Amino acid sequence: MKKNIILWLAASAVVMLAFPWLAVTFVKGDAGMAVCFLLFFAVNPLYSVLIGAFAGKDVKHLWSFPIVSAALFLIGTWIFFGMGETAFFLYAAVYLALGIAAMLISMLIRKKTKKVT
Repeated sequence: MKKNIILWLAASAVVMLAFPWLAVTFVKGDAGMAVCFLLFFAVNPLYSVLIGAFAGKDVKHLWSFPIVSAALFLIGTWIFFGMGETAFFLYAAVYLALGIAAMLISMLIRKKTKKVT
């Protein structure tokens, strides 16, 4: 289980910190804006749902994963796009809500399937 925790935390760092850095560093102009849209509206929400679903396997120990992911997003965007930009709070809040919702749904599904068997 500890190996999975380290793997998911590393994946969070890559998705929420390295991807914005790659977008800013290597993609210029209008293509950079398109990549940012993909990150903000596709990659990051999908990742938040995935990490929330994983955290739903063991909520007692993994409840902080959606919070860590949203915090890393906020840190990454502030570093690479604009320090203190308040618009990124909204994105972080949505990613946090998606992660928590996925965690709760995953937890409920897991409990239901354990009761049936």
